Amino acid sequence: MSVLVIAEHDNAQLKGATRNVVAAAARIGGDIHVLVAGANARAAADEAAKIAGVSKVLLADSPVLADGLAENVADQVLALAGGYSHILFAATASGKNVSPRVAARLDVAQISEIVAVDAPDTFQRPIYAGNAIATVQSTDPVKVITVRTTGFDAAADGGSAAVEAVTAVAGAGLSTFVGREVAKSDRPELAGARVVVSGGRGMGSAENFKILDPLADKLGAALGASRAAVDAGYAPNDWQVGQTGKIVAPQLYVAIGISGAIQHLAGMKDSKVIVAVNKDAEAPIFGVADYGLVADLFTTVPELVSAL
Repeated sequence: MSVLVIAEHDNAQLKGATRNVVAAAARIGGDIHVLVAGANARAAADEAAKIAGVSKVLLADSPVLADGLAENVADQVLALAGGYSHILFAATASGKNVSPRVAARLDVAQISEIVAVDAPDTFQRPIYAGNAIATVQSTDPVKVITVRTTGFDAAADGGSAAVEAVTAVAGAGLSTFVGREVAKSDRPELAGARVVVSGGRGMGSAENFKILDPLADKLGAALGASRAAVDAGYAPNDWQVGQTGKIVAPQLYVAIGISGAIQHLAGMKDSKVIVAVNKDAEAPIFGVADYGLVADLFTTVPELVSAL
């Protein structure tokens, strides 16, 4: 039994989600191989080789893989799929773009967003916005799986796997890379941040959202938002936390002016410590909060910053 983990990277270094997927692969058992598909990505492959539990790193290096186009990456995975019982992706935008293509071409059912491994063929995944956990068993010869990264602690360094070059695919020719607009921020990346400060519709406006900046600065936090705040134009789309946004599980999650709709809770309820500030004592967010303060956020947030 061998497991192929599809690495996420920017050609220079791995993204943190890869380590969580390796941890899930370790629960399945067997040899763990990591595929790094990119261009001039040797540094990312060397980093993957150092992850504990990884027995081999496969480096597919070609210009057609430089930008992670889903069609080309899927072809690369399929070129190697024959030797593996499990193929694992992170349940990120990139992983969710490639994995269904691989599953469809292999004519198997995809198992999405697993949070636990019961056996090599049996997995747990959340359903109904996280209100229930389904146990799923697959009899497919190859299991194509996406891993919810918050369900597994990141694998640490400690390995010394060999890096093996594999033949890169020619490219599907179905899409071309046009351009990329990357949001630049001095703050930590939301999905992997240890501390997250999120604002909701209670913030009232995009201008009011700025009062969270000093609090986030003090805590070294990433900024997030509820879907209601994003839909109202108070915060950019890539800040959205929830079922249809980013799934986060930081050490500390501070929810300011967020009522706690079930879709939002699905994206952050696995946080280690949850602090909520809301003027409505009946807000659902208090049902999951470790610390709750019923107060006006416009008074409380400056007081918190001052105390910190």
